[in-house]
Amino acid sequence: MIFPSALLKSSILAIILLTTQVNTGEDMKPNNNIEEDNHKIFALMSHYLNNAPDFIDQEEINEIVQYGVSYEHAFAVILAAAFGLDVVDKEEDKELFDNYFKKMFFKLDEKEFYENPYYKNIKIPTIKVGTSELKYEKYKPFEGFVCNDILKTREERQIPQIGFFETEFMYPAILENGRIWMTVTPNEIETMKDAVNQAFGNVLTYGLGLGYYTYMVSEKENVDSITVVETNEDVIKLFQTYLLPQYRNRHKIKIIKADAFEYAQKLMAEGHFDFVFTDLWHDVSDGLDMYLKMKLFEKRCPNTVFSYWIEKSIKCYL
Repeated sequence: MIFPSALLKSSILAIILLTTQVNTGEDMKPNNNIEEDNHKIFALMSHYLNNAPDFIDQEEINEIVQYGVSYEHAFAVILAAAFGLDVVDKEEDKELFDNYFKKMFFKLDEKEFYENPYYKNIKIPTIKVGTSELKYEKYKPFEGFVCNDILKTREERQIPQIGFFETEFMYPAILENGRIWMTVTPNEIETMKDAVNQAFGNVLTYGLGLGYYTYMVSEKENVDSITVVETNEDVIKLFQTYLLPQYRNRHKIKIIKADAFEYAQKLMAEGHFDFVFTDLWHDVSDGLDMYLKMKLFEKRCPNTVFSYWIEKSIKCYL
């Protein structure tokens, strides 16, 4: 993949003019290599997110949008050029741009997320306990990040959902040995909406993190109790000492230090839970095996509703 230090303005503008005029895909020649396209897109985006998520320059993109295109389109064009795609003269690259890039990038409104109840009501101190550290991290302006589950189209295309903010955005995080481990970012907020809305009665959740899911569910009138199974003692201490006291309905919450799979095998059925939410993984790559393993325990609780974090994305890999 190419990440040039500067892009020729004339080339970028030519691409913008042509890509805003190309077909939406309805009258384009069908592409029978969808699986190959999916792999290519995921390889490109993985390289971008892991190595240069802050590649997009604020001054450069602001200059481009002055020509009447959206931030999303300018973002897509700059990245396509950085990837070495020729969306002007090469039909294959042009189709890739139309089928993926136009549906992949989103300029998010930071005010919307700062108005989230957890962001508004829970204050994050800078504290270190053992090898775990609680603090705020930030996204730079126009830094790309995964912001929702993979979009799967009717023709089986799998399109990553990448967000960015126009300004700096602060988010809560737990670092483990200096590396970001747990977060409450727009991705967590968006991908947990369904599980929050569906929760009722006596709720069990595997994985504590920063307590975002626990907080949001505790605020619901139709939720009576939340049992949280977490194996990391440092994370539990951070939560119980600095976050839980801020929860208005903390009386609903019970923390159990245990291995999630051992608890699911030996004790889950005894709890008579109405709703179970599992959030044990960082992303699809480490979540697939754990997801399949946890699914096996559903038969122990036939009357319980089960939900899994980023399940839509995980199913794209099955």
